[in-house]
Amino acid sequence: MTTAPIVEIDGVTKRFGATLALDAVTLTLGSGVTGLLGPNGAGKTTLIRVLSTAEAPGSGSIRVLGHEATGRLAERTRVRRLIGYLPQEVGFPRGMTAFSFLDYIAVLKEWDDTAARHAEVRRALGLVDLSDRASSRVRTLSGGQRRRLALAQAFIGDPPLLILDEPTTGLDPEQRAGLRGVLSERGAGGAVLLATHQTEDVAALCERVVVLADGRIRFDGTVADLVATAAGQVWLSEEEVPGARMSWRTGTGRVRSIGGTAGPGAEATEPSVEDAYLLMLGHRPEPLEEAA
Repeated sequence: MTTAPIVEIDGVTKRFGATLALDAVTLTLGSGVTGLLGPNGAGKTTLIRVLSTAEAPGSGSIRVLGHEATGRLAERTRVRRLIGYLPQEVGFPRGMTAFSFLDYIAVLKEWDDTAARHAEVRRALGLVDLSDRASSRVRTLSGGQRRRLALAQAFIGDPPLLILDEPTTGLDPEQRAGLRGVLSERGAGGAVLLATHQTEDVAALCERVVVLADGRIRFDGTVADLVATAAGQVWLSEEEVPGARMSWRTGTGRVRSIGGTAGPGAEATEPSVEDAYLLMLGHRPEPLEEAA
């Protein structure tokens, strides 16, 4: 990873009425893939929107490669040229093909040379394995194919900063694995901020993870360091461990308990990213239910 920061977020605060969505968030991103984890309402989407210049923060500053995302219009425009952004929901104009949709986005991104623009559109389609659906109407694509098309528009121009909000939603395991390959290569030369609820994506792909809760950063470090916070706190046993924060019966018939005090017969087991994340959020005990 490079030492020069691509993104510098300093003391960003954002309110919506009486709700404090972001509370003096400070974060620096260099090259590589950073996972952004947090429960619903944690402030993830708000952070993404202020970073992408879709929302203005109440206070604080954001710089992308030295340009002020919170500055004047000319500076915000420069920042937008450096960003590839995938929101949770993408609207597609009716009647467009996959190719014409990406061509339209490329025009908006100021690709004026037709030959170069079309070559870039074909490259983006190839990255998400949709080359064979270039002439298909968007309305005929499956949900997973539409999600990959939405992701392709973020890749246009190979921007130095990718901001992806739940990019693997609707993708099957093979498609998710393919996307991980694309993003891992992309992270070698730029910054990727990956907001997700899929802890397995973080474990498989991210070099760094940031946990956001109640508008504040609760953890910022390597994935291995996050997992290490749960060492000695995850158990396998015949029954739920007393005081466990979360427990469920696994496919093997044994109960996996997160937190609590191990009794006779309980064995410590290797924690996962999900275990550490749940412990960090401090979930209260849930009733034990049999898996279907």
